[in-house]
Amino acid sequence: MNAYDSLYVEYLYYFNVERDYFECHEVLEELWLNEGRSPIYQGLLQVAVALHHFSNNNVAGGVKLFSLALEKLEINESLADELGINLANLIEDSKTYLSKLEQYESHPFSFYDLDIIITDTNLQQEVQTLIKNPPAKHDEMDE
Repeated sequence: MNAYDSLYVEYLYYFNVERDYFECHEVLEELWLNEGRSPIYQGLLQVAVALHHFSNNNVAGGVKLFSLALEKLEINESLADELGINLANLIEDSKTYLSKLEQYESHPFSFYDLDIIITDTNLQQEVQTLIKNPPAKHDEMDE
């Protein structure tokens, strides 16, 4: 059984449930810094930032961040079991999003959310716990 860092669980909660990609960045950046700047966490963080950019009509920012994220996620795909998620699915969804963004000028489309499929039942339960008892947002904790 994996013990997941609470910040990672919060990231999945904000990504899949709240769809708050800015908050995803806040919580996972903290974990990324605490864990020695792991490229896999940075890649996950960058997917959220890419979605945040595009949701704010920043297509170029979305393209850049999806590209950076894919570089890190593809290299670290073997860590999927440790993360308790279907990383291959997230990589494919991110590639599709990136491809659409690269063609956005000639083929515009509406923003849509991505899902990170959680494969570990313990991790699913931890996210469910946050649904029942949502965490305080990190930017609110700083005030």
